[in-house]
Amino acid sequence: MVVIALVGSALYVPAVVTLAFSPIATDSGYAPDQPVPYSHALHVGQLGMDCRYCHTTVEHAGFAAVPPTQTCMNCHTNVKPESNKLQAVQESWKSGKPVEWVKIHDLPDYSYFNHSAHVNKGVGCTSCHGQVDQMEVVYQAQPLNMAWCLDCHRQPEKNLRPVEEVTNMNWKATDDQRVKDKGIKDPHEAQLFLGNLLKQQYQIKGEEFMTSCSTCHR
Repeated sequence: MVVIALVGSALYVPAVVTLAFSPIATDSGYAPDQPVPYSHALHVGQLGMDCRYCHTTVEHAGFAAVPPTQTCMNCHTNVKPESNKLQAVQESWKSGKPVEWVKIHDLPDYSYFNHSAHVNKGVGCTSCHGQVDQMEVVYQAQPLNMAWCLDCHRQPEKNLRPVEEVTNMNWKATDDQRVKDKGIKDPHEAQLFLGNLLKQQYQIKGEEFMTSCSTCHR
């Protein structure tokens, strides 16, 4: 019994420590305090602002641009300009120094990720960032670790949607006309059916490329 206990401990402790310090435990739910209490639930959910109004580079570059102060002031020059919540924005506007936003979805330097490659192949914002339109405070909804990325790379059809719907927070595969024409009503079946069509349409490469080390580690 003593031997079994020792062996069990030798296996259990490293497993627990590994899990505790893995991205799935340490990063999911990460929601740092920001210099401005910006509500995506208000701006995206209630006002219907498109992600690309602020994050202008997602379709054309590898990174999602953090909006400059000018973007905020396009509205807030006239909308609640004296609000205390906008103090950091107003100070930035006067000084010319950018607001020091805290990055939430921050991949390690050894991982290569290109926003435009995913967005232009029909991967919706919600697949990685969750229902941002419902977040009063934005947090990291997914672990963003290697296993999580590989799950999608092995079966991208589970997360594909028409390119024109990538920023639509409420899009469902069952809304697509091709799915309706087939009479598919089950959400999971609808996603796989449509995803496989889009996988061919967007010429997404096979699993050998999608899971190759050099695809994400360059």
